[in-house]
Amino acid sequence: MDAIVTKLTAEAPRPTREEAEQAVRTLLLWAGDDPEREGLLDTPARVAKAYSELFAGYGTDIDEVLGRTFEEVGGYDDMVLVRDISFFSHCEHHILPVMGKAHVAYLPKGRVLGLSKIARVVDVFARRLQTQENMTAQIAQAIDEGLQPRGVAVFIEAEHMCMAMRGIQKTGSTTLTTTFTGAFKDNAAEQARFMSMVRNR
Repeated sequence: MDAIVTKLTAEAPRPTREEAEQAVRTLLLWAGDDPEREGLLDTPARVAKAYSELFAGYGTDIDEVLGRTFEEVGGYDDMVLVRDISFFSHCEHHILPVMGKAHVAYLPKGRVLGLSKIARVVDVFARRLQTQENMTAQIAQAIDEGLQPRGVAVFIEAEHMCMAMRGIQKTGSTTLTTTFTGAFKDNAAEQARFMSMVRNR
């Protein structure tokens, strides 16, 4: 997970809210509009506030998100799958939206996670500037390191607005990425079972 930024260093201090708002005004001018006109007067403040929500993942400690695990599982050791976790992210190349669903499974080894924790892990990494490939790997690695199960499987399907709104302008195209660790990586039958369970609506 070498692409994960955990915090800004002293050499790169975080800009102030006022500096962020001024940057938005500059972009509005560059786009050809007047940031002083009535409809845009509050836009810099709104954008700064929206960014603090959209990119909240930078301020979240993934270890705290994973937090408590449960050992009273009655001997259960089969697949745990949470599918259709909707998310919104932004591509790191154009800062345009990426929208899709994540499907995450793991094979327990004595401990399980609260189901909402899996969705929270997806949300933490989605709320950072991302590539889909990196986000897929980050989710798998975080659960693998935090829970230490027998294996983790992650499948993400998403539409990228950088393809739909600009450049090639192809709407409706979907990008699929997968990452497997442990028993999922080593066993093609487990991979197939995971994909079958994801697709079996």
